[in-house]
Amino acid sequence: MQETTIETESPASEGFGGMGLNATTLAALERVGYREPSPIQAHMIPPALAGRDCLGNAATGTGKTAAFLLPIIDRLDERERKPQVLVLAPTRELVIQICQEFEKLSYRRRLWAVAVVGGESIFRQQKLLGAGCQLVVATPGRLMDLMARHAIRLDKVKTIVLDEADQMLDIGFRPAVETILKAIPETRQTLFLSATMPPAVRELAQTYLRDPVDVRLIRDDEDATIPAIRQAYVMVDPERKFELLVRLLGREQPKRAIVFCRTKRGADRVGDLLRTEGLRAETMHGDLSQAQRNRVLHAFRSGRLTTLVATDVVGRGIDVQGVSHVINFDLPEDPTHYVHRIGRTGRMGKDGVAYSLVLADQAKILDQIERCITRELEADSVDGVPTYPRPRFRPERRPQGRRGFRGAPGRYARPPQRGPVSHQGLRRRRDREAQPVESGRS
Repeated sequence: MQETTIETESPASEGFGGMGLNATTLAALERVGYREPSPIQAHMIPPALAGRDCLGNAATGTGKTAAFLLPIIDRLDERERKPQVLVLAPTRELVIQICQEFEKLSYRRRLWAVAVVGGESIFRQQKLLGAGCQLVVATPGRLMDLMARHAIRLDKVKTIVLDEADQMLDIGFRPAVETILKAIPETRQTLFLSATMPPAVRELAQTYLRDPVDVRLIRDDEDATIPAIRQAYVMVDPERKFELLVRLLGREQPKRAIVFCRTKRGADRVGDLLRTEGLRAETMHGDLSQAQRNRVLHAFRSGRLTTLVATDVVGRGIDVQGVSHVINFDLPEDPTHYVHRIGRTGRMGKDGVAYSLVLADQAKILDQIERCITRELEADSVDGVPTYPRPRFRPERRPQGRRGFRGAPGRYARPPQRGPVSHQGLRRRRDREAQPVESGRS
């Protein structure tokens, strides 16, 4: 399979006008205030517009959604009211964000998109699909439910997009994704995009792509995060962790902040404690209904909330303008989740700040995160909360064993234990030991 790789030094088209987009699309871009394309848009729109398969890898908050929507919108047939394009995304929030962006960019065109997500009425979604649309944006689980009900047909789909492709190709989503891909004609165009694209995922993605254009704006040895985001960590004792969070928020006075917790129960607890401190905070995680999540997000966007306490369910796909701070109250287990978490700030060229609260036994996780983003985090401290130096780890040496016991792990190692021996075996052993040793034998 031949592959065309486009990296940052490759020449890009001059502005949106030089990409071949039609006048209606350019007018919609002017209306929403998109003046100049971001690097991922400049490098990906022309080949996608030409019908090429693409693998896009760029930092969070750099306009990947518009990078695949603009060529899609430009090629949609307004007269055909059957799904021509399918976009798969891992979370409900990301699906809704893509639909909102589609609505803005398809201004003055007779185009319709339907969001297919769990947590909302499947009968309403069936009704919307029956009314006709050109674009379906879906989470795999709910789409599989609708396919089983024969409520949607994918035989007219010409383009499929996997947003957050690294998560969509993870073992949890992959069986559903492969089933959906089999229902789509093989002559389709396929677009994969993500901020994190490990080599194993990149190799797996190639099996679904034909002669792809690899728009790789993050090399393996480069920082996967936005340089404008200041990233720091604070070492803290577990008993002082919440106190540190409150003092940090008081010092920074963020306009909008997202506090990430590892578990839903932990997010609820932190949200309750922040409200007792008088902060305008709400919690958001997977146990909330879609209506509750929409209500919390609307309050956060409108400014009625200043702090959103969330799990990784919003680490991918939440695009809220003006998020100045991201605080990792709990470090993520997967270092790639860190990239998506802090990508909620510093979006589209704006500055941002990300803090991580680190316990002593989490120093190794911090090392893994720094290796993942190829960047060292700054050490910080907050007045009133004691901190301590960051533990540094050295490769462990294999301990030497005692002589006489091969491979023994230490001074007090026990000799290897023999398994059970039969009575006949014991008698033969005694007979051998009782025999005299012949002279001259070596």
